[in-house]
Amino acid sequence: MSAADSEALILAYYDAFNRQDWNGFLALLSDEVVHDLNQGGREIGKTAFRRFMERMNHSYRETLTDIVVMTHPDGTRAAAEFTVNGTYLATDEGLPKAKGQTYVLPGGAFFEIERGRITRVSNYYNLEDWLAQVRD
Repeated sequence: MSAADSEALILAYYDAFNRQDWNGFLALLSDEVVHDLNQGGREIGKTAFRRFMERMNHSYRETLTDIVVMTHPDGTRAAAEFTVNGTYLATDEGLPKAKGQTYVLPGGAFFEIERGRITRVSNYYNLEDWLAQVRD
């Protein structure tokens, strides 16, 4: 893939996310996608990614704006920076009680790409910033 193709793939990924088109979103991932959770562990496989998204969609409603994608010239890697605009809908285990709090914070992700599919997603955001915004 070219760098332009990889950029288009990542933009399509975020477009599907923002539209909550979960089938389209997951279709852009390889079956054995590696997902590095922010300040957490690593999950492998599209099934695990789907379960993660189901849990996230239960507790959060998010839209990403100000998306900027940077790609390696050979198209195998990409990075994105964005703003997360969210609402905390339902209490997530181990986190403060959800009461419909809204939040805005910067985020980023790193990607590996092979044969037109995303093979790794590593997400990052400042958890302490998020906690400060949702605490009483």
